[in-house]
Amino acid sequence: MPDHPSPPDLVGPGLRLLIVGINPSIMSAETGFHFARPGNRFYPALRAAGVLPDHVRTPGEAAPVLVERGVGITNLVRRASVRADELTDDELRDGRDRLARFVREHRPRVVAVAGITAYRTAFSERRAATGRQEATMGDAELWVVPNPSGLNTHATIASLAVVYREVAEVAGVI
Repeated sequence: MPDHPSPPDLVGPGLRLLIVGINPSIMSAETGFHFARPGNRFYPALRAAGVLPDHVRTPGEAAPVLVERGVGITNLVRRASVRADELTDDELRDGRDRLARFVREHRPRVVAVAGITAYRTAFSERRAATGRQEATMGDAELWVVPNPSGLNTHATIASLAVVYREVAEVAGVI
């Protein structure tokens, strides 16, 4: 399978909340927008959480609204794949180091990693649970939130919205 360029990080001035995906899907790489797969529940959950207005329906419509509200998006691993379980442990750990540099540069209030399994590997925290972590990343609070992928059958739009609203409130986004 050919390599696909990763979508650019979504970041602007006044970053409050940085949402960290595991890695982009092939569709995200092809479109240039994070969480672009139609079955992904990321944008519906952000609407239900009050982070995005109801009329914002596509990743392209969401991007400028998120930046304006102080929300950014990046990924632990920039390499696109069909499934996150295609990544190696070394890629995830290297991604943690890249994320630390990104956080030092952009200084968000809250960093929310979307995916507990990837977080446990990347941060060498085998017993980590979702929610606020004891560790910080730079000056930012570090959270683990559920992955919005349709493959994560443990989460619904409603349950994702509750957690996404909580981190957005802590970050001062809403």
